[in-house]
Amino acid sequence: MANYDKSIENFKAKLAFGGVRPTMFQVEMVFPSTVTGDANQATQEGTFLIKAAQLPPAIVGSIPVPFRGRDLKVTGDRQFEDWTVKVTNDTTFRLRNAFEKWSEVCQNMNYVLGANTLNEYFSNAIVRQLDRDGNQLRAYRFEGIWPTQVAAIDLSFDTKDTVEEYDVTFAVQYWNAVEDGDPYTSPVPREPSAALNAIVT
Repeated sequence: MANYDKSIENFKAKLAFGGVRPTMFQVEMVFPSTVTGDANQATQEGTFLIKAAQLPPAIVGSIPVPFRGRDLKVTGDRQFEDWTVKVTNDTTFRLRNAFEKWSEVCQNMNYVLGANTLNEYFSNAIVRQLDRDGNQLRAYRFEGIWPTQVAAIDLSFDTKDTVEEYDVTFAVQYWNAVEDGDPYTSPVPREPSAALNAIVT
C-alpha cells in the first residue's frame, strides 16, 4: 500500500514562505504623452491609488475536428481578454482626469474624431506580484492597451464610511510575463535590454 505524505509538517515544507498574498502587488500605468502633462507623476500616483487588478489568464482557443462520432481538439488562436483595474479617487481627480482624457483621445466626446495613429493612444502597463518584503516575484507587462470604459462613480446621500472608487477597463493586444532576471516566457528570444517587453524596475 502506498505511503502518502499527509502531515501538516509536509504541507508546511511545501509552503515554506507562507504563500503569495493578493494584497502584495503594484500597478505601473504608462500614460500616453497626449493624455497628461506629467506622465511620470500620474504613473507614480497610480502605484498607490490603483487598488485592485488581475494577473492575466492565458487562453488558447480549441478547434474540434470531427472524426467518426468523436472530436479531435486541436489548438485554435490565442485570445487576450480585456484587463480591468479599480482606482481609488482622490481630491485632485488627477488619475480620473487622465483616464477620461485618454478615452477622449481615442474618440472625441462631442464629435466622431479621434487619434490618427496607434501611438497616440496605445500604451502599456506593468502589474508586479510582490512578496511580503516588497520584492518582485513575477511581473506582467500588458502591451498596446487603451481604455474601453472609464466606469461611473456612484453618488448618494445614503453612502457612508467609504471613499469613491471606479473601474477602468482596457483592451489588450498581448502580454508577457517575467520573473526577476529570467528570460521571457515567449519562445521567441529577445534582447533583454530591448524596449519591447522590457520590465524596468
